[in-house]
Amino acid sequence: MNTTPATALNYAMILDNFDDAVIAIDQQGIINLFNPAAQHFTGRSEKQSLGQSFFSCFQHQKTLCFLTRTVLDEGRSISDHETVNLQGRASKRKRPVSVTVSPIFSTEGPQQGAVIILHDLTQVRSLEEAIRHADRLSMVGTMAAGLAHEIKNPLSGIKGSAQLLAMEFDSHSELQEHTQLIVREVERINRIIEELLNLSRPRTVESERVNLSRLLDEIVRLQKHAVMERGVQIRLQLDPSIPEIPGDHDLLVRLFLNLIKNACEATADNSKVLVESRIEAEYHLSLPGNAPTPMVQVNIYDQGPGIPKAELQKVFTPFYTTKIGGSGLGLAICQKIVTDHDGLLHFNERSEGGTLTRVSLPLRHHNQPTAQ
Repeated sequence: MNTTPATALNYAMILDNFDDAVIAIDQQGIINLFNPAAQHFTGRSEKQSLGQSFFSCFQHQKTLCFLTRTVLDEGRSISDHETVNLQGRASKRKRPVSVTVSPIFSTEGPQQGAVIILHDLTQVRSLEEAIRHADRLSMVGTMAAGLAHEIKNPLSGIKGSAQLLAMEFDSHSELQEHTQLIVREVERINRIIEELLNLSRPRTVESERVNLSRLLDEIVRLQKHAVMERGVQIRLQLDPSIPEIPGDHDLLVRLFLNLIKNACEATADNSKVLVESRIEAEYHLSLPGNAPTPMVQVNIYDQGPGIPKAELQKVFTPFYTTKIGGSGLGLAICQKIVTDHDGLLHFNERSEGGTLTRVSLPLRHHNQPTAQ
């Protein structure tokens, strides 16, 4: 008998530290358990929820209410792993969750209520998209590898012939401009082929200790001069407590230079771009045999026209671009750099207008293994 309080305490500690949201209701739908994860998922505090009707608190979550009502009426477990998106009270962001609702029976038999378990699928969806993107890059890489040899040889011949032809003309001849144009365009095609091949080539990240704050500060100082004439201001809000992270310095410079440059180009004249860094509270990297690794998040906010929802699914597709004269490979390369660092890259619309570009990179120790 003396073990009962300790057992109850252990159960409470388990639920408090459970990553999944757990909500228990009685047969009338009154909430009598609301663990911390449920508070985080829904934006509702325990005080606001206990003793309240589940169906009133979540009246806008039609699917969730239907599943819960079905379990209370029929006394059977039911799950949905696809269609439920939770929206917090203070946030417009929707969180995809899988839902399992099970009946609670007493030892005597009558049903006493139900327990609702919500599992966050945000990371699963991100990984699924990363896999789809990797598959697309693999197909592009296979195509590029096959075409590269066939295209590069004629390009070399065209470039060499144009250079020889230029030697036949007087240095002040107008025809010199045409030969120079041929050479420039050949070199541009060659760069596109190389970028395509870089998307699919396996590359080992040359890891070193990178001071992310210093790297971002140097990039912003360079970009400030480029946008000064347009009156665009770039502001930095960097967390000085973030330690050095392992990564390929040159690749990370290329990544953030491209993303910040894109944000500046999208932003209207006489407006602002904000670059901030912080420790990510929502995601972590989990590898077998290692403790979960926290993530460093770099957010880039612009004040441009934003990216329509229909376009968000296409931004990483090679050759897709909305820029005049753009190759459509810049963001695909950025995605590959982030993926090679075991990170995540997202674009989100901002409610106040513009786009949020979010990069999450693992804050692992130098000797920790990388993800496969």
